Amino acid sequence: MNLGQRFYLREVLSGLGLTAGHFFRNMGKHIARSLGKKDARGAVTIQYPEERRPLSPRLRTLHRLVRREDGSPRCVACMMCETVCPARCIYIVAEEHPNPEIEKMPQRFDIDLGKCVFCGYCVEACPEDAIRMDTGILEFSAYDRQSMIYTKERLLSLEPAGTDGRPRSPIPIPPRRHP
Repeated sequence: MNLGQRFYLREVLSGLGLTAGHFFRNMGKHIARSLGKKDARGAVTIQYPEERRPLSPRLRTLHRLVRREDGSPRCVACMMCETVCPARCIYIVAEEHPNPEIEKMPQRFDIDLGKCVFCGYCVEACPEDAIRMDTGILEFSAYDRQSMIYTKERLLSLEPAGTDGRPRSPIPIPPRRHP
């Protein structure tokens, strides 16, 4: 290694040159656009969270459980989603459904979003189309692991995203518990 390679001087200068090139090229395009040249378009900064990028309709977002016409969950507790989940983040406990035509329903249906990899296998495996990933909610965080576990009631309360891809209802946030 020669002296320039040993102190990374050449690599640092080439990185600075690349960054400066992008900066001045984008600045020139923005100036040209402001002066009336409509086809010049530089890099765009989106002012998040006030501005949102359009989401793909195929994007997998937060899970939700679908309801029947009578308000009960469409899920029949067949355990297909729990079985196919590679992260083992779905936990279901079955019980008898009050309607004798329907064999089972989930007494407990939990998804641990701290473990979930958002693969969508649970949606594909469900024979009843009871679980969907179409809420449009991408921002969910918590102060503790317990808040990342979504229960049946919480999953049933979520709504599908609107036509613009934005969530219709805000995410239900549980009250914060202080230790």
